Amino acid sequence: MIQASTVTSAPKLYLLTNDDEFTILYAKLRAALATGLIALLQIRRKKTLQSANGKAKLYEEAQQIARLAKTYNVPVVINDDSKLAEKLGVGVHLGQQDGEIADARRRLAPNQMIGRTCHGDVALVKKAKNAGASYAAMGAIFASKTKPNANTISRQQLIDGCQQGIDICVIGGLTAENITELAGLPIAYVAVVGDIMDLPVQQIAARCQQWQQALSNW
Repeated sequence: MIQASTVTSAPKLYLLTNDDEFTILYAKLRAALATGLIALLQIRRKKTLQSANGKAKLYEEAQQIARLAKTYNVPVVINDDSKLAEKLGVGVHLGQQDGEIADARRRLAPNQMIGRTCHGDVALVKKAKNAGASYAAMGAIFASKTKPNANTISRQQLIDGCQQGIDICVIGGLTAENITELAGLPIAYVAVVGDIMDLPVQQIAARCQQWQQALSNW
């Protein structure tokens, strides 16, 4: 059992894009990144990808987002697509059905991150580590607006995942209030979508600060 007293560092804030219209999304991202509190940014634009000429639109959007993130020295991963990650010069986050980590590792530079969705399965976490992933994402921690039907995982599954020698990212319904339920666990990243990105632009920075406060009490 992992005890809170053994933990020395708090998780870092990992922001994911939502499906806002692009100009609104860009303004929100700029507000969040300008706080200096975002450690990692994932580009996940499902609606854009599903639209007419979606791949070209996504590439154009992703270029702009990656440039913005670079000005704040925030690393970027793109969801699901190793080829696009290679083209953009960014990292990638792979679901279980979105290609092999080894293939992504061959395509990408050594410093580019590769994440793997592992749900609550410790065997998948071990597999991700052995394949060379940078981090393993576990969840859903809570039900969320983004994925309301996702299966939530137990605290013990998360504890077991944290013992596998790879950075763990938690995702799913997390807020600056309920994240305290995980306090003390050696989690590397806390992935957030709606709790930050669903707010109006003018509230984004303050919410990031509330997250920082919650994580500083780890």
